[in-house]
Amino acid sequence: MTRRLWPRGLRARLVVAFVLVTVLGAAAAAWSSAGSASTALVASAQRRLTETIAGQIRAITPQLAYPPDQGTLDRLRAAVGPNTLVTYRNLRSADGAGTGLVTDALRTAVRARNRLVTQRITANGRPWLLVGAPIMITASDGGRTPSGIEVYAVRDLSGVERQVDGLARSAAGTAALALPLAMLLALLAAGSVLRPVRELRDTARRLAAGDLDARSPPQGADELAELTVTINEMAASVQASMAVMRRMQADARRFAADVSHELRTPLSTLTAVVEVLATVTDEMEPDARESAQLAITETHRLVRLVEDLMEVSRFDAGTVRLRVEETDVARAVRDCLRTRGWLDRVDLVAPEEILLRVDRRRLDVIVANLVGNALRHGEPPVRVHVSASREQVRIEVTDGGPGLPERVLPHVFDRFYKADAARTRTPGSGLGLAIALENARLHGGDLTAGNADGGGARFVLELPRDLEDR
Repeated sequence: MTRRLWPRGLRARLVVAFVLVTVLGAAAAAWSSAGSASTALVASAQRRLTETIAGQIRAITPQLAYPPDQGTLDRLRAAVGPNTLVTYRNLRSADGAGTGLVTDALRTAVRARNRLVTQRITANGRPWLLVGAPIMITASDGGRTPSGIEVYAVRDLSGVERQVDGLARSAAGTAALALPLAMLLALLAAGSVLRPVRELRDTARRLAAGDLDARSPPQGADELAELTVTINEMAASVQASMAVMRRMQADARRFAADVSHELRTPLSTLTAVVEVLATVTDEMEPDARESAQLAITETHRLVRLVEDLMEVSRFDAGTVRLRVEETDVARAVRDCLRTRGWLDRVDLVAPEEILLRVDRRRLDVIVANLVGNALRHGEPPVRVHVSASREQVRIEVTDGGPGLPERVLPHVFDRFYKADAARTRTPGSGLGLAIALENARLHGGDLTAGNADGGGARFVLELPRDLEDR
């Protein structure tokens, strides 16, 4: 919940933090001042009331007779004022309802200390000041002894409390007045701090979009300027590395394309020779027949590798174009399996009349690579399931083998990747799945690899139904 309430943007966080610090600082200062003033105000009021009551008692004390009678107590009570209680042993003189607030603790303190004692209490929702003082008799030698007369005065502090509340409101008003000023200062400070950050962000976006010439001019000599210099140096390093990488990739693609092209003519001649050789292998000796069959197999493998290399080089060069036509997907898949003699080895589930605009030859390449991969590296049963929705056509190829290990999944479509390093010779070129993925993406679709729920590898081809001519 706290993360949701706290703003996410750096600008918003800076503004909020600055405003909070400023307002809290102003509020703390105002409340501290108000607290000090309130304490001083209450102490001043208490001292004033106490001194007034003590002065009144001192003024009337010389006129009292000892031991006092009821009249003496009444005169003393009248001299101190309303809400006053005067006691002497069993005699008592009281005026005002406030005298009922005098506490036993105050009485005990007055009798124990033999001096004026004050106490603040809250009763009936109002603050009160209780003042208790004993009447002392001064002997001729200057000694002072308690007369037994005790005076208790009760004074209302509501006026002082209203003044304290006024100070609190003033403190709150001061903090509120600091808010707009703090907001303005925060916006100015955030703008000056975030301006170079925004420039760095724009530069980073341009770099991410491929503009490796993007740079930010450093401003000042603070940490942001150092960060700007570092990012510029990083961009220059990345630009140099990318230039070298592009040159190396271009050289590698050109080399593969050139080699593949140069090999086509001699391979065509060699293929014709091995086809002739294949017609006479039955007449050869066993050792010669085995060598001839190996030569025929390796020649066909080399031809396939060169064809795949040329296809990959066309993808890398961006020269591949689709020849889209209205195609019955189920029939195209079935023709692919029939041409390669796989119908009796593959379970095909495909409803009729799934029409899709695709490049039929490239669809045949994708299906052949997926099914051939399942037959070579998986285990029976191998299944091909074709389904369709309004948005896409889905072709799923599964096998009954152990499936793809977790370490293999990220590299299934890598060129020349072999899951088993010990398997150095395979009938394929090592480019089949990579070519299948490129063909799927060329159609605006996708090809994914994983494992079926019941075990075995699963490849899923998804092709959109709204393909335009490309």
